[in-house]
Amino acid sequence: MAVGVPENEVFAAADAVLARGERPTVERVRLELGRGSPARVGSLLDQWWDRLAQRLRGETRLPSLPSEVSQAFVTVWQEAMHYAQGVAEAGLVEQRAVVIEERAAVSAAETAARQGVAQYRQQAAAALAAQQNAERRFSDLERLLDQSQGQVIDLTQQRDALKSERNSVRERVQEMENLLLASRHEAEQARKAHDIYVRGVEDRAYREVDRAREENKSMQLQLKQLAKQTDQLRQRWEIAVAQVTELQIQSATSQALAEQSEQQRQHTLEKLEAVQTELSQALTGEVAQQARADTLELQVVHLRSLLKPARKKTSPKLAAP
Repeated sequence: MAVGVPENEVFAAADAVLARGERPTVERVRLELGRGSPARVGSLLDQWWDRLAQRLRGETRLPSLPSEVSQAFVTVWQEAMHYAQGVAEAGLVEQRAVVIEERAAVSAAETAARQGVAQYRQQAAAALAAQQNAERRFSDLERLLDQSQGQVIDLTQQRDALKSERNSVRERVQEMENLLLASRHEAEQARKAHDIYVRGVEDRAYREVDRAREENKSMQLQLKQLAKQTDQLRQRWEIAVAQVTELQIQSATSQALAEQSEQQRQHTLEKLEAVQTELSQALTGEVAQQARADTLELQVVHLRSLLKPARKKTSPKLAAP
């Protein structure tokens, strides 16, 4: 907007507008000039109206006329001046209202501009702070990215190491599975062989027990027979003793009978000793057979007690997949 329009140009533009028969206003004068601010043109237009009133009040420009005519002209002139002054004052009021409105608009625009500038400055400060924050965030993200890349490299190396370790573990597991299968097969074969051996031992033990029982039965029969024989020999011994006693009683009467009875007594004693020897041998054999049978039974019981835990231990392992 143009500022500092010369007052003579404003006065000339107002005279031109008045010469066209129009009332000089700020807008018309500015339109006539083609430039100038409303405030500058309004203040100079106020001065123009004052000078116009002074010019209208002056009488030096009147030509030499008769006094009556001059007085009438002065009266008309004064009335015209009063009317022009009223019109001028009304125009000034309107111009002042326009100027006040324009000043208020300019003030509002200036205030809005200042507020806009303050807002723009705040926005610029916020944008600068946001930019700084973004730069710091970007630097932090770059550091995090570098750290993440380092971590990715470390994790990749760890992954490769774990893969190799996993492969080795798989190989070892496969070897252990193969060994386990072989061990299971060997354990199964050993179990079968052990079962066969145990069954053989049990069968032999049972056969020995049966044989011992049969021998025991036969020995018991023999013992019964020997007991019968012993009873018979004992009876014979008692008879022989009675005979010896009788012979001893009769020995006094006859030496020959004494000698004969002595021979018979000796012969009877020998028989009795032989019977006692046979009886002791039979008893010793029976005791030995009974001890052997008891030993075999203990061995069988011991083998059974050993076989039961062994079967319990081997069966879950063999049953495991």
